[in-house]
Amino acid sequence: MHNDVPPTLDFRDLPAPEPLVRALHAIDTLAPGGMVRVLTPMHPQPLLDLLRSRRLGFSTMNCEGGGCAVTVWSEDGAAGA
Repeated sequence: MHNDVPPTLDFRDLPAPEPLVRALHAIDTLAPGGMVRVLTPMHPQPLLDLLRSRRLGFSTMNCEGGGCAVTVWSEDGAAGA
């Protein structure tokens, strides 16, 4: 995984499906080799499934106070594919 600090987008206060929609938009606009962290109000299983299908790297971490932080990166420019 990368050691850089990615930009963080906080979607925890948004109603469904906005966190998923906005996270996907941010991921689709990643530059090759780019990285972004999104904060969601709950464990985002649908998002994680989509990231796997797009062959993007990701890690998850529970947020203090609830929600989940998902860091997404593109090793080979596959974002949006």
